[in-house]
Amino acid sequence: MVQVAAALLFALAAGLGVTVILAMLKNNENAILSALLGEGAFPVDAAPQSGPAPQKVTLRRSPARRDAPRPVRATVRMQPALSRAA
Repeated sequence: MVQVAAALLFALAAGLGVTVILAMLKNNENAILSALLGEGAFPVDAAPQSGPAPQKVTLRRSPARRDAPRPVRATVRMQPALSRAA
């Protein structure tokens, strides 16, 4: 009896998985098929085109480096997880 219930549960899970896969194919058919064909998310004709880089921007360097003050850590004494009485 348990084996029959497990088999039915497995068949239900497999059917649900196939249903989800078919629903994804129906919604994203073009994207999935182009990815499987190796075109990627953007086909070559619709891909974003990159142009020449804009002018190079150089950053100003400060004359002297100012060191930021470092925070002082308080020393914390570690307590054992279990007391000695335990």
